[in-house]
Amino acid sequence: MTSTLFSGGTVVDGTLTEPRQADVLVRDGRIADVGPSLGVDTDVVVDCSGRTVTPGLFDCHVHVMFEQPSMVQVLQTPFSLPFYEAAGRLRRTLATGVTWVRDAGGADLGVAEAVRRGLTPGPRLQIAVNMISQTGGHGDDWQACGAHVGLIQEHPGCPSAVVDGPVDMRKKVRELIRAGADVLKVATSGGVLSPRSNPLHGHLRDDELDALVTEATAAGLHVMAHAQATDGIKAAVRADIRSIEHGIYLDDEAIEMMLDRGTWLVPTLLAPRAVLAQADAGIPLPDAVVAKARMVSEAHDDSVRRAIAAGVKVAMGTDSGVGAHGTNLDELAIMRDLGMSELEAWHATTQVAAELLGVEQDHGTLEPGKVADVVVLDGSYDDLAGLGQRVRSVWLAGEPVAGPDVLGGSTGAGALSGAEQG
Repeated sequence: MTSTLFSGGTVVDGTLTEPRQADVLVRDGRIADVGPSLGVDTDVVVDCSGRTVTPGLFDCHVHVMFEQPSMVQVLQTPFSLPFYEAAGRLRRTLATGVTWVRDAGGADLGVAEAVRRGLTPGPRLQIAVNMISQTGGHGDDWQACGAHVGLIQEHPGCPSAVVDGPVDMRKKVRELIRAGADVLKVATSGGVLSPRSNPLHGHLRDDELDALVTEATAAGLHVMAHAQATDGIKAAVRADIRSIEHGIYLDDEAIEMMLDRGTWLVPTLLAPRAVLAQADAGIPLPDAVVAKARMVSEAHDDSVRRAIAAGVKVAMGTDSGVGAHGTNLDELAIMRDLGMSELEAWHATTQVAAELLGVEQDHGTLEPGKVADVVVLDGSYDDLAGLGQRVRSVWLAGEPVAGPDVLGGSTGAGALSGAEQG
């Protein structure tokens, strides 16, 4: 057995318990104890004085197969290149302290297995493979010129997911599960980046969504819904879909429905901000995409603010890929600005997110018996500025995997000395 003591840091344990100065003891890859001045002999001591210690963090909505895309970039990218680029994006994400992600479309079983087998460093992950959409919906990449060009390339490991009707839906769900999906994703409304869909319009009918949820449930999988339009949000909630992604046009009835059903919201507040920043920087985006991003921005913040105030379960997700990977933790400050306390923002990024992904038995909190995914950050937990740059070390199951204190370049208090490593 190996053991590590994270000593003297401010522990944010992932629950809503008030942060406190404490030690975290890890033995053989799991949390053994959390408490003040444990004073035990261990193989490794990590001095966390003046630092914050958290569980491994979650991002419940990413796309590792693309990054800040434009149509010109898509057309000029060789088919296989994104698979190699994904490895770097996964490393950057892990370096921010994000140890769990849910890829919401693009990553196939090969990408997931590369991480699971240790061929490339990255967070633990669940994959949706591709997003189910109606013809002309958010996942239909038909362009006005008649060509099919999209962010997610169809190939044997990532089948097209455009469906029409409950029979077609049932077969497509089974195909995606066969392809390795850990979660099913469906577009119940139009979206911003798609060429011909409208974020104000709900997509797919109740019988189609019922077929989706029935098949997913039979396979033991959850469903996430890209849902921006009010009607699309309500349709997803009625169908008992587990999480609403984006939730741009939430009205009071939709919020009440989510509360009644226990539906999660994954706001992805960074996404429209990223699109507008790219447009302002001169990146060639379609005029319709920029217009839609400007249209939804204010409504998005207002909807999330009201959902937080009402007590909807919110799990952190960024839509990274629309923006830059590695900026994931910038989402926390936006959630805080829309009504969460700093502690609630951490809670949304740990325990609440672990519950959404169904992995709360082993992950999401620093409690005895849990897998020892641990993050050490400079500074105080209630300062949410520049979090990504403040990550000092990241640990998966008690093993150091990322951060300057692990990879070198630091002689600070959190660095592991040779003597401390034994």
